Amino acid sequence: MVSTKTPAVSPLASSGPTNALDTLGRHFPPAVCEAYSRFESTRDTADADAVIMAIVLDHIPDKKSRPAGAPADNVSLVNDLGFDSVAITEMVFFLEDLFQMRISNQEIIRVRTVGDLRSFVSRKIAGQSPPNPPAHA
Repeated sequence: MVSTKTPAVSPLASSGPTNALDTLGRHFPPAVCEAYSRFESTRDTADADAVIMAIVLDHIPDKKSRPAGAPADNVSLVNDLGFDSVAITEMVFFLEDLFQMRISNQEIIRVRTVGDLRSFVSRKIAGQSPPNPPAHA
């Protein structure tokens, strides 16, 4: 199935944090925008985590199957939330542009769960090399 969602990469690719916040403001609730703004000022990973969770929820391919709240860390992106390669790619582009980082295919392929993604992005933001996530059954 082809996604009809416009990739989030173009508005942010040539912009800085101010324009990224404008893009967030048009698409995400105010609390997410505020968390991003605080993160830009403080680099507090708790604020980044709130933004990451909003991005995960936003990129779930089948909006009808979106959970009411934030999914638990052990929820599989593919098996439980229905992410496909297009949705994962769009989410990665958005994360890269928003947090000004690079994510390789080799890195993202090891990310299986919501918790893996949260941990991975937090480590990337902190400038640490993320460890291999644990194998999932």
